[in-house]
Amino acid sequence: MALDTRRARGSIGERIAVEHLTTRGYEIVARNYRTRFGELDLIAANETALVFCEVKTRLAGSRGGPAGPLDAIGLRKRGQVRKMAKQWLVEGPPDRPHREQLRFDAIGITVTGSGALVALEHMEDAF
Repeated sequence: MALDTRRARGSIGERIAVEHLTTRGYEIVARNYRTRFGELDLIAANETALVFCEVKTRLAGSRGGPAGPLDAIGLRKRGQVRKMAKQWLVEGPPDRPHREQLRFDAIGITVTGSGALVALEHMEDAF
C-alpha cells in the first residue's frame, strides 16, 4: 500500500511539473521513459535545449528522508539519470527534437496529503 501511495504522489508531482513546464513554453517530448537503468521522469524541449527532468515529490510535513525534494537527488541518482538519457538519445524515437544544448533539470514538488501544491522548485542545469 505504501508503494501505491508513493506512486500516486509521484504521478501528481509529475502532472504538476508538466503543467509548470508547458506554461513556460516547453514541449513535453516523453514521460516515464523506461530504460534498462530505470525510468526517465520527463523529457522536454524548449527553443534551445533538450531537457531531461528528474522530478521528486514530497509530502508537506513528512519527517522521513531528506529535508527537501531536491535533496533526494544525490550523486548516484544523477549518474543514473545521465545513463538513462544516453540510452534515450541512442535508442529513442527517430523523430525526437534535436537541440544545440542538452540539460539536466531537477524539479522538486511539495504537496499536501490531498495532492494540493505547496511548493515547486525548478532548478535548471542542476547536474
